[in-house]
Amino acid sequence: MKRHLGQRIAFGGALLCYAAALACAIGAYGYDGSQAGDPVRASLLASVVFFVGCGIVLQVIGRARLRGVLSGGGDPRPTERE
Repeated sequence: MKRHLGQRIAFGGALLCYAAALACAIGAYGYDGSQAGDPVRASLLASVVFFVGCGIVLQVIGRARLRGVLSGGGDPRPTERE
């Protein structure tokens, strides 16, 4: 199935978001926080959640079937008028 340019860009963005989430996870694991509630480690873990969420959304956009939406085929269920 043919993907449009915007979908390819969205899927590429999803891959970048997954890479950023992995980098933040590695950074959070390797960060030497002396305190239990260290704000730097907490922000890195929050970034992991954010980037994974963005990646999921962009991946769904990049892999969606837009055949009927973009072609303007009309409503598949015609409504009856009284």
